[in-house]
Amino acid sequence: MPTTVKAYVASSPTSELTPGTVERRDPGDFDVQISIKYTGICHSDIHAARGDWASNYPLVVGHEIVGVVEAVGPKVTRHSVGDRVGVGCFVDSCRECVNCRAGEEQYCLQGATSTYNSFGRDGLPTAGGYSTSIVVDENYVVRIPDGIPLPDAAPLLCAGITMYAPLRNWKAGPGKRVAIIGMGGLGHMGVKIAAALGAEVTVLSQSLKKQEDAVRLGANSYYATSEPATFEYLKGQLDLIINTVSADIDVDAYLSLLALDGTMVLVGLPSKPLSQRAWSLVEFRRNLSGSRMGGIRQTQEMLDFCATHGLGADVEVIHASQINEAFERVLASDVRYRFVIDATTF
Repeated sequence: MPTTVKAYVASSPTSELTPGTVERRDPGDFDVQISIKYTGICHSDIHAARGDWASNYPLVVGHEIVGVVEAVGPKVTRHSVGDRVGVGCFVDSCRECVNCRAGEEQYCLQGATSTYNSFGRDGLPTAGGYSTSIVVDENYVVRIPDGIPLPDAAPLLCAGITMYAPLRNWKAGPGKRVAIIGMGGLGHMGVKIAAALGAEVTVLSQSLKKQEDAVRLGANSYYATSEPATFEYLKGQLDLIINTVSADIDVDAYLSLLALDGTMVLVGLPSKPLSQRAWSLVEFRRNLSGSRMGGIRQTQEMLDFCATHGLGADVEVIHASQINEAFERVLASDVRYRFVIDATTF
């Protein structure tokens, strides 16, 4: 029989999240039941809860989930009761397509099953981590290394892997000049990871107000994009630019900063279509690409990398009753750098 657990629920696009419940299935043969300890607040949670994207209500959001295994199915081999584990942006995929077989489940040709606002194999809607417990197939659960405090680990399940994937895929490392656009939840992890990989790291932000933070986290340089001189000075100097912001930007201006064969990767999701001139790409054989989060294998690799290098997110831990206030503060860019909900306060 399903188990009813506490949660914070969005009932409509215009309502605040309020205390409620959600049903979790009993663990099947290959399932892991997780007692959630912390859940990060991602901007995507706000988009979904407020109906900016197609959402099914009532809705429980949250896909930066960490906790402890409290029960396992009889055929589970990957995890044991008491293990520190995490769940990210998706909880299943077809497992059969070429992308799934390559460990790129996030690009499942049938569509990966999102942690919330999706439908599982049983046809029931998925519900996320703004709750006290979740049940997930063992193949979509990752191990949290002991070296990372659980609150600091939660945002790694989205923000961390969203930055690690393009940095790894475009081979950031010694000798590579990497720029991060935006110094928020995603951007601050991009700085940390790129620096740990050995790249030369530049932060591009509207103002200089976070310059001290960026340098502390590993950036070599920091420029205000509100200053026209920035684009003149950096023209043709960068190998990789990762754009973390969802605001509309002058794509051509940023492409001009790339060196020969340089790449600009989009991980933020602007609401309006992009516009850029073909010449911006043709001129120096530049590339414009995009990236989602990584697959399960790469997510585990990222967590192990972060543990080895002493990395975690900079977080502000909040009580569940502060969720709606935190949403407003995220929209106002008033957090350094990720809110994490203490799930024991639901």
